[in-house]
Amino acid sequence: MTLIEVEKLDAFYGDMQALFGVSMHLAEKECLALVGANGAGKSTLLRSLTGLNRKIGGKIRFEGNEIAGWSAERIARTGIAMVPEGRMLFPSLTVEENLTMGQLTKRSGNWTLSRVYELFPVLAERRSQAATTMSGGQQQMVAIGRALLSNPRVMLCDEISLGLAPVVVGQIYEAFNTIRAEGMALIVVEQDITRVLSVCDRLLCLLKGQITLEARASAVDMDKLTTAYFGE
Repeated sequence: MTLIEVEKLDAFYGDMQALFGVSMHLAEKECLALVGANGAGKSTLLRSLTGLNRKIGGKIRFEGNEIAGWSAERIARTGIAMVPEGRMLFPSLTVEENLTMGQLTKRSGNWTLSRVYELFPVLAERRSQAATTMSGGQQQMVAIGRALLSNPRVMLCDEISLGLAPVVVGQIYEAFNTIRAEGMALIVVEQDITRVLSVCDRLLCLLKGQITLEARASAVDMDKLTTAYFGE
């Protein structure tokens, strides 16, 4: 079953066009890697899927329903969650308070606060601590847990390993195996291509707002990827 289908998507920031006729899809339970250099349009695509960027043209369908133009709140309640670049935690709230913000969608499902604490035990230990006083890796765990508590069908992860120690990145990617086992679909924006290929089923490369390569993760030609990533 196709969960997300994007057809000829254009996206704009003011007068600047950031995406040019992007078409892609995400299947149920699939993990899709989204790679490309800075400014390629990766975050713009995620923001368009979640309703955070509404200056768009083209079609976006989720579970067969056209959602282009919907508000971010409506899309979140429908079942798409994002772990944003920079984590975007609430500095005045504790770890647990930040986590439970995900429950505002009121979606039912397998992900509960206790299950998030099982996935990331350090968060249970620090549940009463101000979230933004923790390490970057622990803050990233809070951002992921918050998204999980909205019980989405699709989770979008934007630059989740940026600036984190390799051991922490390994812990987060290990958690993805558990998350995927629950049947959740993922789109992961990542600079570490080797790492993301180890967990994803398929890869899309963006360059200057256009898709330049699509391939199965197990069959990526690195020479072709280099050309798609940097251009001729």
